[in-house]
Formats: sequence, structure tokens, C-alpha cells
Amino acid sequence: MKNRNPRHVLELRCPPLPVVRIGLIGLGQRGMKTLERYAFIQGAEIRYLVDIDRDRLEAANRKLSDSGRPQAGLMEGKEAWKELCRQRDIDLIYICTDWQTHCEMAVEAMTCGKHVAVEVPAARTLEECRLLVHTAEETRRHCFMTENCCYDSFTLATLEMQRHGKLGKITHCEGAYIHDLRDVFGLTGTQGNSTRQWMERSCALHGGNSYPTHGIGPIGWLLNLHRGDRMDYLVSLTSQGGGPDELLGRVNSTLIHTVRGISILLQLDVTTPRPYSRLQTVCGTTGFVQKYPVPTVQTIDTGHPLTASSALEEMEKYATGPASEIWKEGHAMGVPNEMNYTMDRRLIHCLRNGLPLDIDVYDAAEWSCLSELSQLSAREGSRPVSIPDFTNGHWEETKEHRFF
Repeated sequence: MKNRNPRHVLELRCPPLPVVRIGLIGLGQRGMKTLERYAFIQGAEIRYLVDIDRDRLEAANRKLSDSGRPQAGLMEGKEAWKELCRQRDIDLIYICTDWQTHCEMAVEAMTCGKHVAVEVPAARTLEECRLLVHTAEETRRHCFMTENCCYDSFTLATLEMQRHGKLGKITHCEGAYIHDLRDVFGLTGTQGNSTRQWMERSCALHGGNSYPTHGIGPIGWLLNLHRGDRMDYLVSLTSQGGGPDELLGRVNSTLIHTVRGISILLQLDVTTPRPYSRLQTVCGTTGFVQKYPVPTVQTIDTGHPLTASSALEEMEKYATGPASEIWKEGHAMGVPNEMNYTMDRRLIHCLRNGLPLDIDVYDAAEWSCLSELSQLSAREGSRPVSIPDFTNGHWEETKEHRFF
């Protein structure tokens, strides 16, 4: 018999927050970009900034002043984030640090009664994923993983297309993070700074798919994972590398099977010359959609494949959902990145109105756990590895992903 936890946080609703008061941890590239885009988002305030570098803290406060916002309280040092979690005048801890610290910080923040927004992946191991879920269920706090690729305009249109029945029964999906970063982090031996470029080098050394969320996130919504279906097991394979350190050319391919019989291909490739791609491929019984390398659409309405601009024009017909409308709003305002803007506008909207979030802690755990599980499968001859049910038996209780 399944041990059904009555305290699950599926479609969790919390008291509405008139203004979302934010403490931001980490002022590297992602943290600074987060700070910049919140100048465009109403109903949220940056109250505190935390980093280990005084110069970055002061530069961040100058950005606040330059955009007409009040300066934030500054907290400096390796342990300052713990002090932040205990501040009474904040509602949301926004974590933009390296992924080795994500889980620890998120757990501490929720334990202190704060909601969490955490960069991808939210956790590195199965144990950390389970800890995130357990803490969210015990504290009744939101844990939102900031997977911006879910808010890609093409992805959002695909979601609406599927909800209009244009793709038929979906049988196979593909997602990826394919990005030529060889020279960025010095794998070719002469350029880059491996200390600073921790993320890229970690991907190359991992042996599995250490960065799965860009690929699986949009698919998770499309297939209603833990909302009527769930990932069952995976097999994973990483190619042999080349070059002086044998890290060049390492490509991971992970195949996932869902309980309802749908197949998913995920790829990670940051060390070959292949052009940037997230694949974004959906195969249905009556339709096909793919964003990369060339946008392509075919449905029962089109009659034949549409490509490039014609495909984008067709997809625009389905850019009608609530998230798509925010994407258009951001585009009209000239925000630096419409995906990130839409993600945070939706987050703040839901927190201010006491609504369930678009991405919940089960999404964060399911998508993040693929890192360790793909590594395990690849290291052990591509053996099948089971994917846990983080909802503890509740995955069939809700039937589809919804924008509340």
C-alpha cells in the first residue's frame, strides 16, 4: 500500500502578499540580470542583497538607484545568507548562487518561513531533491525553480496548440541544452577561467546530464508530469571525449519512459561545435512541432510542413494564454529577456494573489534529479534507473498543468 502523505503541496495556495519583499542571494551574472529585470515588475521590492564581494554589492545598489528604486540592505560574507533568511521584513528568498549551494539555502529559507525562488538545477542529488520536497511539505512554503525556458514564446504556443487538440496524442518529445562553450571555459587549454566558469566545466566533467532542466522543463508542462503522468525510468549514455583532457566532444543522451508510455530524449552538449539548440521537439499523432535548428510545424490544419517564418507565423496563432500575453507585454516594453520577465511576472502575480505557482517543488525535484540519475545510468553501462515519485502517490490527483 502506498504511503499517501496528506500534506502534499500540489497546487499549494498561501496567503496573498500585497507587495513581495525580496532578499536576493548572489550577484554574479544571473543575480545581476535578476536585479535588472525587477525594475520592470510591479508589486515587488528588493529589500536585501547578499554576496561575498563588497564591490558587487555596491554595484548592485547603484543599479537600484539608477533605476529609481530604493537601495537595499547589504549583507556581505559566506554566512550572510543565513542572516538574510531570518529577516522578518522579507517574503521571498531569491537564490542566484552556484548550484552546489541551492538546496541548502532553499531549505534554510523555507524553514525560516520564507518562499523560495532558486536557480537551476534546484538540487544536485536525489537526497537533496527529497529534502526540498520534504521541507516544502512540512513548512507549506513555495519552492519555485526559475526555469526560464518554460516561458519561451515557442514553448508557450506549443502548449496552447496541444490544449487545442492540434497535435493529437503526444508520443515522443525531445529537449536539450546544446551550446558550444569550449573556449568559454578553457577546455581547449588556453582561454577561460575554470574557477569562475564553474558551471560549464561541471557540465563537461559530470558524465551524465548535469543541466537537464532547460530540456525537460517545457516537456514536463506539456506532458502534465505529476499531473496525470510521471517519469518512470531512464537510460543514459555519454560519448567518449577527445582532446588533451578528453573532455571535448562529450555528449550525453538520456532516454526517459513515462508511466503512460511516452518517450523523451534529453541531450547535453557543451563541448562540440554544434550550433545552439534546445531541440524543443514534439511528436503527436496529428502534429509535429520543432523549434531548432529551423522552426517547423505541421498539423491537420497546415496540411504540409511549415518552416522558418511561416512556422513562426503559425505558432503566433496560439500565443494566446496568460503567460504568452505577459511575454508580449515584456516584448513591447523592451525588457532585456522576455522569457525571464514572463517567469518573474508570473511568480509575483501568483504570490500577490495567493495562487498556486506555475512551477512547484515537485517540478523542481523531478527535473533536477535527472542529473544524478543520468550520471548513474551512464556510469553503469546505460542500465535502466527508476525515477522516484516525489508526490508519494498523488501524481494522478491533478490532471493537467494550469496557469492560475
